[in-house]
Amino acid sequence: MTDNDKPQQQDEAVAEELKGVPEELLDDGASEEEEGDSLEEALASLRNDLEASKQDTLYAKAETQNVRRRMEKDISDARTYAATGFARDVLSVADNLSRAIDVIPEDLREDSKFKGLIQGIQATQRELDKVFAQHGISRIAAVGLPLDPNQHQAMLEVPSEDAEPGTIVQEMQAGYMIRDRLLRPAMVGVAKKPD
Repeated sequence: MTDNDKPQQQDEAVAEELKGVPEELLDDGASEEEEGDSLEEALASLRNDLEASKQDTLYAKAETQNVRRRMEKDISDARTYAATGFARDVLSVADNLSRAIDVIPEDLREDSKFKGLIQGIQATQRELDKVFAQHGISRIAAVGLPLDPNQHQAMLEVPSEDAEPGTIVQEMQAGYMIRDRLLRPAMVGVAKKPD
């Protein structure tokens, strides 16, 4: 076997191996420059896809963080304001205690028979006020202040020369806040100029 026969045998062996391969895969008509361009395009496309995926990941992380914050706020609000319904119901008890104390005539307050009863009602009212304070429930100031539609509900206008128009001169029902939220507006009478 001569040296010239070896390359021919190698070519025949390669041709034998490539018999089953489709022809379009064997076509090496594309130049190296075109192959380089297509590789650059593929690489650029992959880089763009990677950048888009990074952005999508950042947006997803930000959205997850926002949802977590909203949930934490909702949980905090639920804890803080959970007693709102119950507190509204108990306000009528506070109103009735105040009315009971207000209607006691002065002569009965000094009567030794009723003194213990009156002190008991007053002690109950103080205890109720203490419990309200522990749960962030506070009474809204009204008389002498200008009308605040966020906290006061004007029920009537009272002609007055002593007070500026728009000033609260009478409180018919006390208003309450629970932390920074309105629990019940104060029902008030507002001064107006006399006719």
